[in-house]
Amino acid sequence: MFKPGATLTSDNATATLAAGLQAIAAGQATIDLSDVATVDSSAVAILLAWQRAAQQKGQALQFGVLPANLQSLVDLYGAASLLGAPTSASDRHH
Repeated sequence: MFKPGATLTSDNATATLAAGLQAIAAGQATIDLSDVATVDSSAVAILLAWQRAAQQKGQALQFGVLPANLQSLVDLYGAASLLGAPTSASDRHH
């Protein structure tokens, strides 16, 4: 299972994106975001790119429960349905 580091920001977006794409190309179907603590809008773009890459392979990609700060950005951009993620914190408990 691919697990990016604690930061998903513009500072490491290119490297993190590439590492995730390599993992997906190698057959990874789950990305563990549990260690992610610092995000910016680049994180949402990275997740969408990973999801798109998996879909192009005909593969489902799971992210699990998103950290609260990342979930907030996903909600803000209206990207939850594209990522297969809950649309709010309360949805994560159902």
